[in-house]
Amino acid sequence: MTRQFVIVKADVSVDWTGADPNYRVYVNNELFAERTWVWREQYLEEFLQIWAGPGKYELRWELVPPACGTIEVKNVRIAEGSLNSRIVKNSLLRIENESI
Repeated sequence: MTRQFVIVKADVSVDWTGADPNYRVYVNNELFAERTWVWREQYLEEFLQIWAGPGKYELRWELVPPACGTIEVKNVRIAEGSLNSRIVKNSLLRIENESI
């Protein structure tokens, strides 16, 4: 199985009270990023660069406790990479074998 390079983009926004919250991005159970959210009333475009073999990869964004708020992730999409890759239900990356 040959590894493939995929760039996943997602629109992320956070609504919170109190101190600036941190959020984490996971691919399966691997921590890909941790960031501090400091913006109000806007969203950011998150980029995930993934080099992986064919399979299913769960994409997960979550606030780090004790954050008081909600995180919203929309428009998860493949921006670049394998033609046989796709996003399923906004939270699952499927990388298919290139030879299929």
